[in-house]
Amino acid sequence: LQLVESGGSLVQSGESLTLSCAASGGASLDGYAVGWFRQAPGKERQGVSCLSSTDIVTYSAISVKGRFTISNDHTKNTVYLQMNDLRPEDTAVYYCAAVMDSTYIKCGRREYDYWGQGTQVTVSS
Repeated sequence: LQLVESGGSLVQSGESLTLSCAASGGASLDGYAVGWFRQAPGKERQGVSCLSSTDIVTYSAISVKGRFTISNDHTKNTVYLQMNDLRPEDTAVYYCAAVMDSTYIKCGRREYDYWGQGTQVTVSS
């Protein structure tokens, strides 16, 4: 499974941005748990929001609750992260990830097997 992210950009504080993560080569994301993670300079990669294969949000970081929304368009095999009211502290490389779903999958980065290449989001104040 190959994942391709897009949508990263330089934006002003308070603006919105939508990241996309597509399964390439006609692959399906059915049966996969999916998630968005981010890594700021000098920090570990952390979960932002994760979704089960049945579209249940299994995790949303406290810092993004009420601002970021994860969704999965199964007809397009594409996962989205809608980000509103962006703040400078949201600046990071954002990665999408996927793993065959199970009862135990939440949003730990070590749980996920497939990763995209990352897309840079920079929020200026």
